[in-house]
Amino acid sequence: MTTLRNAHLSYSRLTRFEQCPLSYKLHYLDKKQAEPGIPLRFGKVIHAVLENLVREVVVDERTGPLSEDRAIELYREAWTADGLAGVEVFEEGLHILRDFVREEGSIDHRDVLAVEKEFHLPVGPFTVLGFIDRVNWIDDDTIEVVDYKTNRQIFTRDEVDSSLQLSLYHVAVQRLWPWAKNVRLTFRMLRHGLRQETTRTPEQLADALAYVETLGAQTETATEFPARLNANCIYCDHRMHCPAYAEALQGRPHLVCEDTRDLEAVAREREQVARLAKILYARKEELEGVLKAHLRDRDELVLGGVRYRMFTNTSHEYPLDATLSVLAEATGMSRDELLGKVAVVEKKALDAVLKDVGKRLDKPRVSLLKAELEAKADKRHSPRFWAKEAG
Repeated sequence: MTTLRNAHLSYSRLTRFEQCPLSYKLHYLDKKQAEPGIPLRFGKVIHAVLENLVREVVVDERTGPLSEDRAIELYREAWTADGLAGVEVFEEGLHILRDFVREEGSIDHRDVLAVEKEFHLPVGPFTVLGFIDRVNWIDDDTIEVVDYKTNRQIFTRDEVDSSLQLSLYHVAVQRLWPWAKNVRLTFRMLRHGLRQETTRTPEQLADALAYVETLGAQTETATEFPARLNANCIYCDHRMHCPAYAEALQGRPHLVCEDTRDLEAVAREREQVARLAKILYARKEELEGVLKAHLRDRDELVLGGVRYRMFTNTSHEYPLDATLSVLAEATGMSRDELLGKVAVVEKKALDAVLKDVGKRLDKPRVSLLKAELEAKADKRHSPRFWAKEAG
């Protein structure tokens, strides 16, 4: 009987191999120890806080709202234990947790079937190991799988509907809770206050398992491990040892379309340039983080003929119901009409509405309306980075 090199698989192991064989080799075969980046460490801290926050409700058999104070206490403990640093990052975590507590509302311990649930899923000769952030009871026929995400970017509908991770979670919970006829799959996008939901058909689940077995077999037989640039290069913990990443930082595409009538070539170069742009932008953010750390105790830095400073930026978040009420009273428009104009209450959408309202109301009334709206807004103050050539 042949001994498998990778008898135990995981979603992260499979996707690392799929996205970049070199990263897979460095991480799992060569076992290179690399310091995980800030985004990964931050995500783990937030996950740990939410796990403990909800688990305490289950263990204590409580029903009611979550405690914001307890969430922040757990956050401080996890932050300190990890050794994270940076005011901006810390404030992002506070914002995420406060929003989570508010959005969660009242929670009943009986509705939470599991928190950080481990599973072992046989797939052909392999066993897929994993942990599900949370499993909720919806009704006597339905359960919900919840995976917390701290991503800055929201997934596309196609990405949600084709997610291999969610497909594996679906199969796992069906075996753990065989009474469930329906499984709801949810990516909870914590930075955005969104729930991206999907489901799977039996055919989709069968295809996913077949793909996992195929990918697992490839990890067994692979002898070459080429670097492959992709959107996750910016988060890879081995990027500083990757020749493809070093070359990408030069910003030069391999494929340059010389004939723009060739749309296939145009599209190939466009995708390559888009990947390079993401990598370069992420590296810029990483380097700015170093400069920001040195600006904590000084007003400015002047390096290489460039002046660097930090300043405070104030943003406004407008609560939907209160904002619509103020606008409806002032304009005589219905809530449905207003929702068509401000589906998301942000400053740009409000400015457009106020510009339209200004055609019907006198200037003092519009000024008063702006003041009323600003009074309803939740003001957030955040540090911003500033760079300009010294002259």
